[in-house]
Amino acid sequence: MADNDHQHNDVPEQLPEASLMSHLLELRSRLLKAVGSVLGIFVCLLPFTQQVFEAVAHPLMSKLPKGATMIATEVASPFLTPFKASFYVAILLGIPVVIYQIWAFVAPGLYRREKRLAVPLLISSVVLFYVGVAFAYFVIFPIMFSFFATAAPAGVQVMTDINSYLDFVLVLFIAFGVAFEVPVATVLLVLSGMVGIDALTKNRQYVFLGAFVVGMLLTPPDVFSQTLLAIPMYLLYEAGIVMARILSQSDGAVAPVGDKPA
Repeated sequence: MADNDHQHNDVPEQLPEASLMSHLLELRSRLLKAVGSVLGIFVCLLPFTQQVFEAVAHPLMSKLPKGATMIATEVASPFLTPFKASFYVAILLGIPVVIYQIWAFVAPGLYRREKRLAVPLLISSVVLFYVGVAFAYFVIFPIMFSFFATAAPAGVQVMTDINSYLDFVLVLFIAFGVAFEVPVATVLLVLSGMVGIDALTKNRQYVFLGAFVVGMLLTPPDVFSQTLLAIPMYLLYEAGIVMARILSQSDGAVAPVGDKPA
């Protein structure tokens, strides 16, 4: 009888360990798939590393004065920098797969209503990130590099190091991509109950000022680049308020979460 009780008491202790191990194995599998997708894209881009770097460098090269070129100040930069550019592009292109793997790992533990809200938010966050990156490439970079090229003092020739340029534009790509996530962040703050819609509406003037402060910090010191980031950020903030109001008024968003996970 004592042996039976001992075996019975051992069962609950083994279940959490088995559950934890299965979650760790699932997490490892998802991480491997995410990393594998990025590496797969990178391998596909390897034959086109020069073309990829030329595309990344085009906003600056098109604005340099006639006869000016980019330079390499390190011995291995001409060889390694195009590979770095291709790897960064592979990460950007692989973001949807990475997001999907994260979603596939988290989704089994979510309620049905949480899933219905999470899917459009995830899709919109990916789309907005790419819109921010495209906005930086097609709108901000031409204006910014044109300003830099014309702002050089007399007798100073603009010759940018290719490695420094790549690091610089990578930071701006991430900054603008994250900045365009403002609507998603606004909706999440409202739906989570951390901030009310009325509070967001009353503090518009502070958000407007904060958008210009963020623009000043993330862009070069010219009013055009700052405005081109600040105005879209504020408009996206207003769009987030509208979306949060629509979702909070829907039955699925305000109803208590009582479903079982799907």
